[in-house]
Amino acid sequence: MARGPVAFVLGGGGVLGAVEVGMLRALFRAGIRPDMVLGTSIGAVNGALVAADPSEAVTDRLVRLWASPEASEVYGDSVARQLRRFAARTHLHSPRPLRKLLESELGAETTFADLKIPFRCCAANIERAAEHWFVSGPVVPAVLASASVPGLLPPARIGDQHYVDGGIVNSIPIGEAVTAGASRIFVLQVGRIERALTPPRRPWEIAQVAFEIARRHRFAREMAALPAGVEVHVLPTGGLEPRDDTPWAYRDMAAVGRRISRAYAASRHYLANLDH
Repeated sequence: MARGPVAFVLGGGGVLGAVEVGMLRALFRAGIRPDMVLGTSIGAVNGALVAADPSEAVTDRLVRLWASPEASEVYGDSVARQLRRFAARTHLHSPRPLRKLLESELGAETTFADLKIPFRCCAANIERAAEHWFVSGPVVPAVLASASVPGLLPPARIGDQHYVDGGIVNSIPIGEAVTAGASRIFVLQVGRIERALTPPRRPWEIAQVAFEIARRHRFAREMAALPAGVEVHVLPTGGLEPRDDTPWAYRDMAAVGRRISRAYAASRHYLANLDH
């Protein structure tokens, strides 16, 4: 079994990212600590907090955060307000609640160098049409860029460049963890790769299915290209719910507690069978 630098890789998935909290709790209680954290989209939000406090205590903080009114406000605008904003701009929601939440949790002036362990987060750069990894500078703008879901939030501007959600280019960044030197990788994913894809039947399902094909293709390619000596564990979510695939699932905070509990139980069982 591989020994060496341990990476926690936290993938994208919006509100389904609550499952990552359960996985993190299972990892810490199993005595597994990260030497580095990599995140995309909601995984960048969760991952930044872990990099700031890589201990079991961070899971209590994340549970409170996910259940907080501040988290609900990120996508909490009324439908009428969303439609008015979308008619005049390119997005349904203001980025202010998410920025405020990140500044409150991480500190507005916190830099990557201030974090306790190395952290990387991914965003898609518009001008260069390329994957971009943030590894230095202020943390909050980088995480906001990584989580700027097209259509829901506006592109994040950093300097003279614009960024959108990293899930577009690298939703589960296993390859980047290898590049960073990890030899033992724990993948915290939201569960979609566990479910079979079916042809779209409704208009909004077309984009969902297309994105899933692209996302899973890269994940499978990176898994197949793992170098010798690198060990990867994809943690289980414990199962998703049918409504998790609806167009408005990103606003559904009601199932957060259930998602965390199921993922904790499933991941705890998985990790109990590993030789640490």
